[in-house]
Amino acid sequence: MQDWLNGQPLDPGLQRDRGLAYGDGLFETIAVRRGQPRLLDRHLQRLATGCQRLRIPGDIAQLDAEIRAYATLLGEGVAKLLLTRGDGLRGYAPPAEPQVRRLLLGSPAPAYPAVHATEGIALYPCTTRLAHQPLLAGLKHLNRLEQVLARGEWSSTEYAEGLMLAQDGRPIEGVFSNLFLVRAGRLLTPALDDCGVAGVMRGLLLDIAAAEDIPTEVLSLSRDDLLGADEVFLCNSQYGIWPVRRYAAANWSVGPVTRKLQGSINEILE
Repeated sequence: MQDWLNGQPLDPGLQRDRGLAYGDGLFETIAVRRGQPRLLDRHLQRLATGCQRLRIPGDIAQLDAEIRAYATLLGEGVAKLLLTRGDGLRGYAPPAEPQVRRLLLGSPAPAYPAVHATEGIALYPCTTRLAHQPLLAGLKHLNRLEQVLARGEWSSTEYAEGLMLAQDGRPIEGVFSNLFLVRAGRLLTPALDDCGVAGVMRGLLLDIAAAEDIPTEVLSLSRDDLLGADEVFLCNSQYGIWPVRRYAAANWSVGPVTRKLQGSINEILE
C-alpha cells in the first residue's frame, strides 16, 4: 500500500527518512553574504564531530563543495543544511550501510532590529529545562523539541531571546544562542559537558579572547554567577553579539568587554 501525506499518496523519497521519523541527523544554519558561506570551516568542523559521534558517514569534503556552490547561487541569506542517516526500515535500529541524505534549504537573512546589538535585549526566563545527555551535548542534532517548547513560552516582543537552564538550574544557553558573562574583566561561558549546543560563534569568540589576551574560563556557572555578573551577552552565527540588559530582576549596561568583542567580530565578518 502506498503511503499518504496530507491525505494524498506520497511520492517516494522521504517517507522512510530517519531524520523525519526519529530526528536521526544533524543540521547547520549558515549565514551567506555576497555568495560566501560565513564561518564555514567551523560549521563543517562541528558537523564532522556530530557525524563521528552519531556514526553517520558524512562526506565533509563533498558537503564543503555543495555548500559553497549553493551559497554562490543564493547570494544573500541563510543556507540551512540538514544531514540525515537516510532511509531505514521500521524500528530504531540504524541501517548497517546508511545512505546519507543531504538537504540544502535557502531563506532570506533574518531581519533583527539593530537596537538588539547596540542597546541590548531583555532575556525571558524559560521554565523548559535542558535534559542531561552527554552523548549529545554540544551537537546541533535534529532533536530540537526542548527549544520549540521554550520558544513557545513567550510571544511578547519585549523579549528577543530566552534563557534555558539545565535540570539542576545552571544557566546554559539561549534558545538559539550561547551565553557569556563578564566578571572582573574575565570572560566566562558555561561548560557544555551534559547539554547545550557548541555554537560556532561561541568557538570564534573564545579564540578571539585568547588572541586578545582576555582571561577566559569555560566552567559550570550558577544562577548567582549570572545575576552577579558585570556584563552579560549572547552570541549566534547569524547576528553576532547581543548584549543582555535585563533578566529577571537583574539589569546590566553594555560593558567594555562586550563592545570590544563586538568590534572584533565585525572586523572578521566584514
